Amino acid sequence: MKARNAYRPLKMAALIAAVSAAASLAACDRGQQPDSRTTGQKIDSAMSKAEQKIDSAKNEMAQGATDAKRDMKSAATDAKNAVNDAAITASINAKLASDKELSALRINVDTVDGRVALRGSAPNVSARDRATQLASSVDGVRSVENQLVIGSKG
Repeated sequence: MKARNAYRPLKMAALIAAVSAAASLAACDRGQQPDSRTTGQKIDSAMSKAEQKIDSAKNEMAQGATDAKRDMKSAATDAKNAVNDAAITASINAKLASDKELSALRINVDTVDGRVALRGSAPNVSARDRATQLASSVDGVRSVENQLVIGSKG
C-alpha cells in the first residue's frame, strides 16, 4: 500500500499540470471570436497549414536545385569555351610563327567564342591576307577579323 501512495503526488501533479494547460488554452481564446470548431477540426486545420508550409519549402528547395544545376552547366560551358579559345589562340600563334614572313612580326591574337581578332602589323598585303588564311584554317574558328596594318607599326 505504501508504494501505491508514493505515486499519488506524481499523479496529482500531472493532473494539475493538465488542468492548468487546458485553462491557459481556454484563456487564450478569450477576447477573440469564439471558434465553433471541434478540437479534431482545429488539429486538422493546423496539420493542413503545416503540410502547406512543407510543400512550399519543398518547392523552394526544388527550384533552388534547378537554379544551381543551370548555373553549374553555364559555368561549365563558360570554362569549356575559355579552354577552346585558348587552344585556338595557341594554334594560330603556332601557325603564324611557322610562317617565315609573319614569324618576325608581333601579331596579337585574341579569341572570344571562336571569333578571332588579329592586331599588329604585316609587311605587305599578301602577308596580311595569309595571316587571315592561317587563322581561318584552325579548327573551332568561327570568324577572323583582321586588323593588321601594313607597315612597321605594332
